[in-house]
Amino acid sequence: MTERILIASYVEPDLVERVRRTVPEIEVIYRPDLLRPPRYPADHKGADRDRTPEQEAEWRGLLGEATILYDFDHTHLDDLPDLAPNVHWVQATSAGIGQLVGRQAYADRMPDTVFTTARGVHAIPLAEFAAMSMLMHSRRAGHFQALQSNKEWERYAATDLVGRTAVVVGLGAVGSEVARVAQALRLRVVGVRRNTTGADTLPVDELVGPSHLMTHLPDADFLILVAPHTPETEGMIGAKQLAALPRGAALINIGRGALVDEPALIASLESGHVAAAYLDVFAEEPLPMNSPLWEMPNVLITPHSASTSDRENGRIIDIFCETLRRSLAGEPQLNVLDTVLLY
Repeated sequence: MTERILIASYVEPDLVERVRRTVPEIEVIYRPDLLRPPRYPADHKGADRDRTPEQEAEWRGLLGEATILYDFDHTHLDDLPDLAPNVHWVQATSAGIGQLVGRQAYADRMPDTVFTTARGVHAIPLAEFAAMSMLMHSRRAGHFQALQSNKEWERYAATDLVGRTAVVVGLGAVGSEVARVAQALRLRVVGVRRNTTGADTLPVDELVGPSHLMTHLPDADFLILVAPHTPETEGMIGAKQLAALPRGAALINIGRGALVDEPALIASLESGHVAAAYLDVFAEEPLPMNSPLWEMPNVLITPHSASTSDRENGRIIDIFCETLRRSLAGEPQLNVLDTVLLY
């Protein structure tokens, strides 16, 4: 069957042309008039759009002819296997697609399809978010914002990051970049991951396995979560782990909300044991309006947007084009999702 790439979410026209130049022998179909319009740069889901019956029929026809999808079709997640029976490869625009693939049982319903992720594309913005959080915490940004809002001139002392300890849980592409930036800020970095070999190639001062996490929590001025959501990581930070942190520590979660027992975190924040939390991800998203986290002065909430950058689409297209080149050359693809482990 003739290869056809269907781009299923908004991409800037010049980036579409980059794909076409990379694989001039493959038809690249891009119909922004049939896609959800973006609400902001790098918005892959887009705003709601009702297609006319004629547009919907045309879109279903394009899905039926496609062999490669750039991004999931968020208007047809449930029936994608039926509407796109010829698709053998889906290039996602997110790094964390394991839960989606698992929830939709795509491994069983699309057994001949390879799913590749955008792993690594969010490393820079997420590392910058972690750096911002550590600096806000150490320089007491919340305190001086309160002084400014009250028009109070009151000198105070902050603290330094130099010599503090950051425990980074998860050392994939993002976690490694977080660790590198933390070291650049002259923190001591303890990395936590399942594979403890190759420590000399990583930007960490010490590398340990998950079973040793509790040993290092008492030294953690910052606990930074970058791990994916898997059965092994779900709820890995609960009341016991939070109590093991030194009083005044800060938690930064840019991994997945399910890693943290939220009620336990709220209790620790209310007691002051955990001094602050910088949270981009939550157990339930959007964060429910009745969550106490909204009203807590020692919590910074961002709506799962710390990874989003106006340069993101270009970085994802770079990955896609390189993977296309590899595929045509018979080389291994980048960032292939393990449909059993779901990461």
